[in-house]
Amino acid sequence: MNPHRLKAYTLLLATAVIWGIAGLVIKVTLDKIPADLFILYRFAISTVVSLLFFIIQGINLPKDKVSLFQLFLYCLLNSSISLGLLFWGTAKTSLLDMSLISLFGPLLLTAAGYIFLKDKITKREKIGTTIAFVGALLIGISPLIGSSSTDGEIFGNILIFLSLVSGAICGILAKKLMRNGVSPNLLANLSFVVGFITVLPFVIVRSGVAYSLSLIGNTDMNIWFGILFMAIVSGNLAYILNNMGQKTIELSEAAPFAYLYPIFSAILATIFLGDRFTLPVILGAVVTFAGVILAETKKRRYDNSHK
Repeated sequence: MNPHRLKAYTLLLATAVIWGIAGLVIKVTLDKIPADLFILYRFAISTVVSLLFFIIQGINLPKDKVSLFQLFLYCLLNSSISLGLLFWGTAKTSLLDMSLISLFGPLLLTAAGYIFLKDKITKREKIGTTIAFVGALLIGISPLIGSSSTDGEIFGNILIFLSLVSGAICGILAKKLMRNGVSPNLLANLSFVVGFITVLPFVIVRSGVAYSLSLIGNTDMNIWFGILFMAIVSGNLAYILNNMGQKTIELSEAAPFAYLYPIFSAILATIFLGDRFTLPVILGAVVTFAGVILAETKKRRYDNSHK
C-alpha cells in the first residue's frame, strides 16, 4: 500500500475511535449540564489550546478574499453550527438514534464530493446513497411510529440530520481550502476560536453573564472530564487528525472511515446507556446498512479495477 495512503487511513481510524467514544461522552455529560454551557466551555478550552498553537506555530491566513470567506464559512459551520446542532440534537434524542442516523453522513459527504469536487461516483453508489437516505429517514421518524418515544425526540433527530448536512459542506470547504495551501492545523484550531467568539455572545444575551460563568466553581469531575475530552481530544486533536487524513485522498475514499464512529457509538449506547432497538429503528438500520454495503462494496471494486 502507498505509504501516504496508509498514513491517511491510520489517521482516519484514530479519528473514528475518538469520535465513537465522543458520542457517549456527550450524552452522559448532557445529563449533568445544559447543551449551551457544555459547548461554550468546550470551545473556551479548545480556544486556549488553539491560541497556544498559534503563538508557537504562527498563523498563515490565505491572501485572496474568496479563500478568506471560505475559511470563515468553514470555521462557522464546523464549530457553532455543526456542533451546536449535534449537541442540541443529542440532548433531545437517544445516542442510538443519533449514531444510526449518522451512518448516512459519509454517503452525504460522498455525494457532495461528486457534485462540487467532481469526485468519481458509480451508479450503484448513487443507488446505495438513496437507499441509505431512506433508512436514515425511517430512523429519523421512528419516534412518530414507536409508542415509547419522548417529546422532542423527532426534533432531535432532525437536528442531527442538519448537523450532517453542515458537516458535508464543511468537508467540501476543507478540501478546497487545503488544495489551496491552507493547513489542516489552521482549519481545526481557527474553527474553535470562531466557535467560542460566536457562541459566547449568544449564551450571554440569552441567559446572562452569571449563567455563563456558573460552571467555574463546579467540582463535579465527571463534568470536567466530559468538557476536557470533547475540547482537547475530540476537538483539537481529532479535527487535526481528520483533516490531515483527508488531505491526500478523495472524500469518497475517506468516507468509509466515518461509518466506524457511529457504529462504535451505537455499541456503547446499548452497553452503557441501555438504549434499545425498536422495530422502526431496526428496519431503518437494516435499510441504511443495505445502502452502505451496496455503495461501498461496489466502490472498492471500482477503485481496485482502476489502479
